[in-house]
Amino acid sequence: MSRLLIVVDRAKDWSPYYPSEDVLTFDQYLNFSAPANSRVRVINLCQSAKYLSRGYYCSLLAEARGHHVVPSVMTLNDLSRKGLFSLELEELDHSVIQWLEQEAREIDPATDERDATHEVRIRTYFGQAEHSDLKPVARALFERFPCPILEVVFRHRKQWQIESMKPAAPADLDEREQDVFAAALDRFSSMIWRKPRTRRRYRFDLAMLVNPEEEMPPSDEAALKRFERAGRKLGINVERITRRDYMRLPEYDGLFIRETTAIDHHTYRFARKAEAEGMVVIDDPVSILRCTNKVFLADLLKNNKVPTPKTLILSKDQKDAVDQVVSELGFPVVIKIPDGAFSRGVAKAKDEKELRAGLKELFKQSALVLAQEYFYTDYDWRIGVLGGRAIYACKYMMVKGHWQIYQHGGAAVESGGFETMPTYEVPRNVIQAALNSTRLIGNGLYGVDIKQAGNRVAVIEVNDNPSIDSGVEDKFLGGELYTLVMQEFLSRMEENRRR
Repeated sequence: MSRLLIVVDRAKDWSPYYPSEDVLTFDQYLNFSAPANSRVRVINLCQSAKYLSRGYYCSLLAEARGHHVVPSVMTLNDLSRKGLFSLELEELDHSVIQWLEQEAREIDPATDERDATHEVRIRTYFGQAEHSDLKPVARALFERFPCPILEVVFRHRKQWQIESMKPAAPADLDEREQDVFAAALDRFSSMIWRKPRTRRRYRFDLAMLVNPEEEMPPSDEAALKRFERAGRKLGINVERITRRDYMRLPEYDGLFIRETTAIDHHTYRFARKAEAEGMVVIDDPVSILRCTNKVFLADLLKNNKVPTPKTLILSKDQKDAVDQVVSELGFPVVIKIPDGAFSRGVAKAKDEKELRAGLKELFKQSALVLAQEYFYTDYDWRIGVLGGRAIYACKYMMVKGHWQIYQHGGAAVESGGFETMPTYEVPRNVIQAALNSTRLIGNGLYGVDIKQAGNRVAVIEVNDNPSIDSGVEDKFLGGELYTLVMQEFLSRMEENRRR
C-alpha cells in the first residue's frame, strides 16, 4: 500500500484546503517513520527551496528515507542553475507564443514596440496551467522539472525565452490561484481527498495505463472493467491512469500498460520510470524495445533458429535491394516497416513495379525495411504467453478478399473473424514455437503471431502488448483469463515486497 504525504512549513499554510491526516508540518515529518515495506510519496510544499532551507532538507530527508519526493533534490539543484532552463521557445506549441504575445500587448498597450525588459510571469501547478493555451509548456516543464508549484518568468529578446523558474508554495497564492492549485492537486493524486473511512484497503495498488482516445486499443472498455474486477477479488486496487499521470507512478506497486506501445512514445517512458521505481511492469521496457522493432525481432529469431518466413533486411541506400528480393524471395512478397502495428506499414507486391513503388513509400518512413516471403494461410494463430506459459489461443481469420487480418483504407478498419480455443487443442509445434520465441524476449505478456501450413510453422512476430478484448481472446476462458493476468501481478508484487 502506498501512502501520500503533503509537507508544509506550518499547519496554517494548509488552512484554505481540505483537512487531511496526510498533511504534515516540516517538524512532524522530521519525526515521521513509516511501517516497514511501505511505499511513501511526499509532496514537498515548504515555502523556501533554497540550499539548506526547510524545503531543501525536506526533499533531502525524503530521499534518504527511501520516500519518493516531488520536487527531488536534483530538481531543486537544477532550478538553481539558470543555464539548464534558459531555453528558446520557438519550437513549442504556437498557442503558447500567441498567448505570450497577447499578454504582452495587454500589459503594455501603449506601444506595439516591445520593451527589451518586458516580462510575463505565470505559475504552473503539477504541470497544469490556469490558461489553456499554456498547457503544452506547463506539461513539458513539469516532465523536465517536476515541481508542485512552479513560477516561470518569460522574457522577450528577439524571441520568447524562459528567464527564470523557481518553486512556489501554497502560502504564496491568492484565493483564485488556490482554487487552481487545489484542482491540479486533485487531478495529480486524488488519494489525498478520499476520507480514510470510505477508502477500501487493498493489499496492492496497480496502475493500468490507457488512452481513452485510442482508435484500436489493446483492450476494450468491457475488458478493462474485467481486469479491474479480477484485481479487486485478489486484493489489488486496479486504477486507470493516462499519460497525464506520469508523476503519480510511484504511488503504485505495479504498472499494466493497456495502450499501444512504441519506443518514441510516452508508453516507453512510463515503463522505464516504473522499472526505475522498483515496480512490477508489464510491458517492461526491454520487451517493448525488443518487440516493437521488427528488424531486431527478425534478427533475434533467425539467430536463435526459431522458424520464421524467409526475411531480408533492406537498407534505404542499398542499390540492389530490388534485385535481392527478386532473386531470393520472388513474388508475391511482403514488405513492412520495422514498427508498424495492426497491419499498418505493411504492403504486398506482386511484381517488380509494385515492389519498387512500395519500397519507395516505406523508405520515407524508415531507413530499414523488411522483405518477407509471402506465406499465405486462411488464418494466423495468436498464442498469448504470460510468464513463460501459454494462456490463450485464437485463430484470426483474414478479411474476406484480403490477405491480412486487418484492412485499412475505408471509412472504418475491417477485420476478419476469429475462433478462440483452449491451448491444449492447438498443435504442439505451434505452442512450442510461441514459447521458444518469447523466451528470447522476456518474462512478460506477449501475443505471438504464427502461420501454420501442414507441419510447417513460422513465427511472424511477437507483440509485447497483445490484444485482450471482451468476447474475443477471453471467449474460452471468460473471467479466468483476467484472473490469470492479475494473479501474475499479485505473485510478482508479493515477491517484490518480500525482497
